[in-house]
Amino acid sequence: MLSESRLSPPRQPWGLISSGHDALDGFLGGGLARGKVHELFAGGGEAKEEGDEASAAGFAAMLAFIAQPPGKPLLWLRADAAQRWIGRLDAAGFAALGGDPASLVLALVPDDVALLRGAADALRCAGLGAVVIECLGNPKALDLTATRRLSLAAERSGTTALLLRIGARAAPSAVETRWAVRAAPSEPLEAGAPGRPALDLKLLRRRAGPAGMRWRVEWDSEERCFREPALSGAVLPVPFGGSDAIRRAASG
Repeated sequence: MLSESRLSPPRQPWGLISSGHDALDGFLGGGLARGKVHELFAGGGEAKEEGDEASAAGFAAMLAFIAQPPGKPLLWLRADAAQRWIGRLDAAGFAALGGDPASLVLALVPDDVALLRGAADALRCAGLGAVVIECLGNPKALDLTATRRLSLAAERSGTTALLLRIGARAAPSAVETRWAVRAAPSEPLEAGAPGRPALDLKLLRRRAGPAGMRWRVEWDSEERCFREPALSGAVLPVPFGGSDAIRRAASG
């Protein structure tokens, strides 16, 4: 793994990534910071929770789409254990969320050490549009030092990293933001067709400001941005109500 001494000092901020959701972007000061590491937890960030793995994977894909500059590929890194746990990525589901399967580079590595080494190397490359790093559980290699290396590499190149945590609990890290992701109900379309994918998001941590806010959002796959949900009322996490596209993208 790369030592911090081999990384150049981070450059000036790379700008912001607008999600399209006015309230969320407003709270973040305009959007997510580009060229940073953003950590996404399935469920509430507790290892004992299960059932929202595909929602978190879908959210990672959505953020990657809006972070991905035209003409640059999306690299998705995952270890063997993560693939066995959540299943293979599905090209049809990926496309249904608005992604271009031809722009996706999927790399499968044997273990977490190789995952983090490959992620650090990839984030040094400014030719990538975004990097998703899918990690299962709380591996010993993913400590504060490792996340700092990832953050420095992202800041140097301007490539945005999405650290997807499956079956994991939150721990100290050097990430820019930390999110909890759950499925939420969505409004069916005409003739009972499934509605837009809906998610319940909570900002657990933010290095540059306050956190603790919660939003329910819908994903517009045609415009590749988040919207206010059509469904009103309380947020009630349910197992993929109306979110078939996320499930298809996350599992084969």
